[in-house]
Amino acid sequence: MLSSTGYTRMMAKVMVSLPDDLLGSLDAEAARRSTTRSGLLRDYVHEGLRHRGHERARRIQQLMGEAGHHGGNGVDALQRHRPMV
Repeated sequence: MLSSTGYTRMMAKVMVSLPDDLLGSLDAEAARRSTTRSGLLRDYVHEGLRHRGHERARRIQQLMGEAGHHGGNGVDALQRHRPMV
């Protein structure tokens, strides 16, 4: 069910802070695509998260390709390439 603002009850509203120039670019791109600021941000977030998932899967496949027979040194390869936190 849509509310008077056009949002469904299942949609969260969030507040983000952006520099003025970035907001201007966002608004210009939204206008160019005939969409809203929110719609464009949703598309960008979805695309970024999907890309990150694909990149992680690609990296895991690469690391497992470095593993020896039956996974032999797979743990060593994963640890060697693990980002330091």
